[in-house]
Amino acid sequence: MTGPEAMLWTRLRRRLPEAPVFRRQHPVGPYILDFFCPAAHLAVEIDGHVHGDERQRAHDARRDRWLRIQGLKVHRIAASSVYENAEEVADGLRLLASELAGLKDSAPLFLPPPPLKQGRKKKAAGEERE
Repeated sequence: MTGPEAMLWTRLRRRLPEAPVFRRQHPVGPYILDFFCPAAHLAVEIDGHVHGDERQRAHDARRDRWLRIQGLKVHRIAASSVYENAEEVADGLRLLASELAGLKDSAPLFLPPPPLKQGRKKKAAGEERE
């Protein structure tokens, strides 16, 4: 997996109640999808700078066309978007997958922020203790 794929996978692999499940590196015919949500028939591809090349764009178009014929919706995301805010991208994918799977109103789709670490802080000289 590429860097952005790994960043996104750390967020998508968390299971949320009533939220769609994603798989990584999922084979479909001759292709390996970056991510796949079976409930939504959603293929997710993370595109790095290589996907700007004319040859690669033509290949991606053929691939997307074939996947659509198989009944899949293809959603492409720029790698730079994952680098900028992987949590937001993951939340957006959960929402999209839920809408496509008909689960939109079933449960919270977003993860709460991680708990703050509860460590003991040293008091500066002269501060009162509670």
